[in-house]
Amino acid sequence: MNLKDLIVLYPLIFLAGFVDSIAGGGGLISLPAYLFIGLPSHNALATNKLSSTIGTIFSTLRYAKGRAIVYVVAVPSVIGSLIGSHIGARLALVLSDSVLKVILAFLIPFAAVVVLLANPKRSATYEVENISKIRTILISGLIGLTIGMYDGFFGPGTGTFLIILYVSVLSLDHISASGTAKIVNLASNVGALLTFIVGGKVMYAIGLPAALFGIAGNWIGSGLALKKGAKIIKPVMIVVLIILFTKVLMDLV
Repeated sequence: MNLKDLIVLYPLIFLAGFVDSIAGGGGLISLPAYLFIGLPSHNALATNKLSSTIGTIFSTLRYAKGRAIVYVVAVPSVIGSLIGSHIGARLALVLSDSVLKVILAFLIPFAAVVVLLANPKRSATYEVENISKIRTILISGLIGLTIGMYDGFFGPGTGTFLIILYVSVLSLDHISASGTAKIVNLASNVGALLTFIVGGKVMYAIGLPAALFGIAGNWIGSGLALKKGAKIIKPVMIVVLIILFTKVLMDLV
């Protein structure tokens, strides 16, 4: 690993943290960045989990301070995501590096397309009285389990998928959806990271310094999202994914 690689990597990790804290999808920037500097697929996935987990801790704390986390949704989603992320990470570890590279080549544009085409229209403030609490808990747990499995296996777009589902299925407003998605994403990150640590795939010399840039991006981005709400969340989600999707298509061609 040389200095030029790190000069490319660290600003991208900052940008990924900034974007992820606002609208999710930061992994669509950070994971390709680790792959670009030459890390093997398993090490890239694991090291990306390290830096993104640490950065997400800080944006989660900021959303919690701003009272933007809906805990009746977050708690069952967290439980589901912990289980799902472990299953997904175990699946990723048993695949060979060459097979994983092929899968990643398809999953990156697939994740971008799904996030780009999804268009949640409801943004009403969430009221627990409007939905059965048991139904809310069950749906939240299922969302956490499903997206947690995706996050443990792959990751990019996880926060965005959560925001879309919370807004469209559970009618959270965009700020609450972003805040709730953060704590759930943090849980799935922790579950997957522990699995990768046990598997010996994390490159700490690269991931820990990168985490500092991720922290800065997450802190600035979450503060902006709390102030601007959907006005900043929706445009960032759309613009970034258009750019990333175009880049991925060009790389594949």
